[in-house]
Amino acid sequence: MLFSSITFLFMFLPIVLAVYYLVPYKVKNIVLLIASLFFYAWGEPVYIILMILSIVFNYFCGRDIKAKEEDPRGAKFAVIFAIAGNLLILGFFKYYGFLIETVNSILPTDIPYRELALPVGISFYTFQAISYILDVYWKKAEAQKNILYFALYISMFPQLIAGPIVRYADIEEQLIKRKMSASKIGVGAMYFIMGLAKKAVLANTVGEVFEEISEMPAGNLSILTAWIGVFSYAFQIYFDFSGYSDMAIGLGKMFGFDFKKNFDYPYISKSVTEFWRRWHISLSTWFREYVYIPLGGNQCSVSRNIFNLMVVWTLTGMWHGAAWNFVAWGVYYGVILVMEKYIWGAVVDQLPNPVRHIYTGIIVLVGWVFFFSPSLGYAMRYLLAMIGGGAGIVDATGVFYLYTHWLLYLLAVLGSSPRGLSIIKAVIRAFGNRYVQMAAAAVLFIGMFLVSTAFLVTGSFNPFLYFRF
Repeated sequence: MLFSSITFLFMFLPIVLAVYYLVPYKVKNIVLLIASLFFYAWGEPVYIILMILSIVFNYFCGRDIKAKEEDPRGAKFAVIFAIAGNLLILGFFKYYGFLIETVNSILPTDIPYRELALPVGISFYTFQAISYILDVYWKKAEAQKNILYFALYISMFPQLIAGPIVRYADIEEQLIKRKMSASKIGVGAMYFIMGLAKKAVLANTVGEVFEEISEMPAGNLSILTAWIGVFSYAFQIYFDFSGYSDMAIGLGKMFGFDFKKNFDYPYISKSVTEFWRRWHISLSTWFREYVYIPLGGNQCSVSRNIFNLMVVWTLTGMWHGAAWNFVAWGVYYGVILVMEKYIWGAVVDQLPNPVRHIYTGIIVLVGWVFFFSPSLGYAMRYLLAMIGGGAGIVDATGVFYLYTHWLLYLLAVLGSSPRGLSIIKAVIRAFGNRYVQMAAAAVLFIGMFLVSTAFLVTGSFNPFLYFRF
């Protein structure tokens, strides 16, 4: 059930909110847990069993680690067992087929296997479970005694299937006691509507352009069309994922939870390092806290730090998908970040800001080619088309997309920078009286909601890219 679906917007969410606020406080977590399990079962009726097993397994592992806190050796064994169990489950469903295909391609074997559907959200809720296990082991959080509270942490529907990845230590207290108010619901609704508009109006529309271009043979693309394609994908994945994150944060506020932001205008970055501080912040934070720092972080020799960075980025690529193009994408960023840190970063810092933006933009756009390509071969052919190895410099297709979609791309540029929100605020502030400003804001956001709904009703293209990860 997508947040950007009519079923969710006009049936599931209103009913859950109504019941949630009608029941006594002590029952709210139960209502939200039941709603979350129903939400997941709507699209994954079989794999909800897997989620429940994950909840039970990690709950008892957390209790076991807590019970052995006076026995360091026993606690260490318990945490290794818990993490291994989580990774084995994730690895089986996500990488089993990839591993067999790789073996068959390298060795003279033909091992048969059955393609398994990837459980939606397994990468996200598995990482949340691991964060809980390690937070308990490092004594950053207490082991949760109430299994219903823990089940809610793992399965909470606002961030269940696409994040942001919420660390247990960040919402431990909120699971027990949280503040709810009309103003918080209002702020949550604004977050949700802005995210919905990003998704329904911008991501879906620009995504159709990318889909059309990506279906063409890479060798038939002109430089102009190839760059329009990669720009379209860059905007699609940003508005798709940041929009979904905004909706999740907004929903969390409606139910009294405060989730940390997941995107901070990454396309205004002036270095690749800055880009990854702004893009998918919860994932970057997770890898920093639970992989990079335990490996030694940067408190070590240069060679060891380079190793740590490459491990983290190879794993980041693999987290996104079981395919060599994702591995290549992770290695690509690992190499770039190492180079930026130790070779040319100081030079980049001295360049004029426009040049730094262009430098970062080109590296990010090249990275998206590895990300969206079905194979490394296709990625190489597409990159070749971007530098003139396809069908020339300009063609009628590229000119047509620019002529018919220039306003869309202008809105995308504004929406992916702070300028877009500044314009919205300026329009509201133009009404001097405070109450008139409130009315204008209400009209504006209701209008955004109605326009987004119209796009969803009339459009047939409504994917969510991060479901595949």
